[in-house]
Amino acid sequence: MNLEESIKLAVESLGARLYDITTVREHDKNIFRVSITVEGGTSLDKCAEVSRMISPILDLDEPMNGEYVLEVSSPGIERKLKKKEHFMASVGEKVKVKNFATDVFKGELISANEEKIVIKTEFGEEELTYDNILAAATYFEW
Repeated sequence: MNLEESIKLAVESLGARLYDITTVREHDKNIFRVSITVEGGTSLDKCAEVSRMISPILDLDEPMNGEYVLEVSSPGIERKLKKKEHFMASVGEKVKVKNFATDVFKGELISANEEKIVIKTEFGEEELTYDNILAAATYFEW
């Protein structure tokens, strides 16, 4: 079992879902960021509980040569969509998707399945297969 699978099992045992794991460098610090979702909303208490649960896992299988700060949080209202599951969970939300031809599609994600997504834009419905998506994220109009 790899590190991501171990973290996923720990997160799910606490009634949450693993959304993503990212590693970044900010202000000369390595950050190992674990994003989780919880039905009904992700609370600070749940993030702390997940952090306590996965810390021992990271002690055994240290990421980033052991030089990191662990952050556990919600993916936020504006979040990257990387996996099919991310798209399926975001149906009904506003999305911005760029394809490999660098066309940008912005609108409501009206459907997502195992093969493709459909976005309702101001010009009509746009259908994109996952293998044609370069980058995607949800967005919020303030």
